[in-house]
Amino acid sequence: MKLFIINPGSTSTKVALFENDKQIWSETQRYDTDVISAFDSVGSQEEFRFNEINKILVEKGVSPHIFDAVVGRGGLLHPVKGGTYEINKKMIEELLSSQHGEHASNLGAPLAARFAETGGSKARAFIVDPVVVDELVDEARVSGLPEINRHSILHALNQKAVARQAAAKMGKTVQDCNFIVAHMGGGVSVGAHENGRIIDVNNALDGEGPMSPERSGALPAGKLVSLCFSGKYTQREIEKKLVGNGGLVAHLGTNDLREVEKRIENGDSHAELIFNALCLQIAKEIGSCSAVLKGKVDKILLTGGLAYSDKLCGIITNRVSFIAPVELFPGEDEMQALAEGALRVLEGIEPVQIYK
Repeated sequence: MKLFIINPGSTSTKVALFENDKQIWSETQRYDTDVISAFDSVGSQEEFRFNEINKILVEKGVSPHIFDAVVGRGGLLHPVKGGTYEINKKMIEELLSSQHGEHASNLGAPLAARFAETGGSKARAFIVDPVVVDELVDEARVSGLPEINRHSILHALNQKAVARQAAAKMGKTVQDCNFIVAHMGGGVSVGAHENGRIIDVNNALDGEGPMSPERSGALPAGKLVSLCFSGKYTQREIEKKLVGNGGLVAHLGTNDLREVEKRIENGDSHAELIFNALCLQIAKEIGSCSAVLKGKVDKILLTGGLAYSDKLCGIITNRVSFIAPVELFPGEDEMQALAEGALRVLEGIEPVQIYK
């Protein structure tokens, strides 16, 4: 089966062609910030990105008519359970209008649907495990204030994918396993996976869990309130401190962990302090997930871009290996995970989900 994968980022779009689960080729288009900023919304970029992606297909000599499925990265929708979703009109309308929030990934489904239509009636259009996958147990939704509920926003695509890989290596399915999965990238999400469901996870987008290269993570609430009402910052500026300019960026002026490690090697004690704090916070979140799973943890899985750091993974492993064995899955192979999600439906391994 021929699968065309579309993964929009803020100033880029990555596309790939798969034959079953094997990648044939992959290309990344990068756009000047000035070009993207000329659009008044993410939704208004659809036509531009469609035409740019089509240029790649022309260059490759690939006709959309060969596609059996087109798979887009899932965007900000209302909460859904995990799985592969057939793209429908309701989904596209909500994504293009940014009804549940604006993000470049909102373009994944509309673009996938357009290329599937271009390819003819045989091509189906899907998204897989969007960031809004919500499988929390009811008690995990409750915060200390009735006005504020906890929500599940996480790196669901990668977390689910590495859980499947780890289970397969054990000769099992995810339904037979309990994992703690720590996705460590620009944001950090740590999920408690119980028999295939992510029953608790920190909201990696807006102020829960560990700090990360670009996000503040959880903060002392009283001091945050004082900062908000200090008169020094607008709401937008505070939000940017939490997401974008928090974490390593706030402390060290960089979101590159490799740069931080170089500073440590050169004797920068402050960089080492912040690095160790990052490790401690991730380890603490893993520890809290072990309580959610009542100590019944088969493995702890470390994944995402930061998992390439032997130093970071070594420190975290030293703190949490008493809970369960630790296994590394460095990187975030989203294109592979999207292709595999579509294949599971096309091959009848799991049912397709319908967005309602």
